Amino acid sequence: MNQLKTLILLTALSALLIAIGGYFGGKGGMTIALVIALALNFGSYWFSDKIVLSMYNAQEVTEAEAPDLFNMVQQLTTAANLPMPKVYIIPEDSPNAFATGRNPEHAAVAVTTGILRILSWEELAGVIGHELGHVKNRDILIQTVAATIGTAITYVAQFGFLFGGRSEDDEHGGGSIVGMILMMILAPLAATIIQMAISRSREYLADDAGAAICGHPLWLAGALDKLRRGVEAVPMEGANQATAHMFIVSPLSGGAIAGLFSTHPPLEERIARLEKMAGRA
Repeated sequence: MNQLKTLILLTALSALLIAIGGYFGGKGGMTIALVIALALNFGSYWFSDKIVLSMYNAQEVTEAEAPDLFNMVQQLTTAANLPMPKVYIIPEDSPNAFATGRNPEHAAVAVTTGILRILSWEELAGVIGHELGHVKNRDILIQTVAATIGTAITYVAQFGFLFGGRSEDDEHGGGSIVGMILMMILAPLAATIIQMAISRSREYLADDAGAAICGHPLWLAGALDKLRRGVEAVPMEGANQATAHMFIVSPLSGGAIAGLFSTHPPLEERIARLEKMAGRA
């Protein structure tokens, strides 16, 4: 089922990318966008994890460099019956974490310095369990692919606005300035909505798996409560909408309107579910 969802996501995002190319560049733009889409579909399978880790300047650490964190990941990985992933630390004050990779055999878990600073080890275990839940559920490929192509859509829309033709001949692209502005706004928004369709339910499933892996749903509930306040106090610099769905909590700040387009379910609901789960244990 996840393979089918990945195919649907790739097709939808690729079609959107080609449509943007056609709007700004006519048939020539569609051809260029098609080539870009094919290259991204191939490259995102093999290299999207490296691209996303590089975007956030994540640094791989060894057991000698971060023994406590490394050993925790190792213990939880054993409990989840998974291969040991690579471990990364992101030099970022905003507290957050994500997992990436094309499959459990090529997975990576990344945490920020901010999350290491504010969480207890029990709460951090809940977060690592959540990320390993994504690995176990094989969510990490679809999340990373969506981030890569979503980022490309944003850049192509911006590039097309700046350099798109002004010809009135639809075959050669171009269009009104109002249309171009709308395309620049709506194209990334459409990419986000597509990502939302697969991201919100996966966060609930990863919460369930993470609570089972660490053995204590309240550890993860407590972590989510702290992360909610931590991200509000220190939003992540350089975070963007195209990659926001990868993190355990959205790294973006925003009000009620922004929340409508969040790739994550409300934290209050996630915490309530975990507390209910703990009550049944």
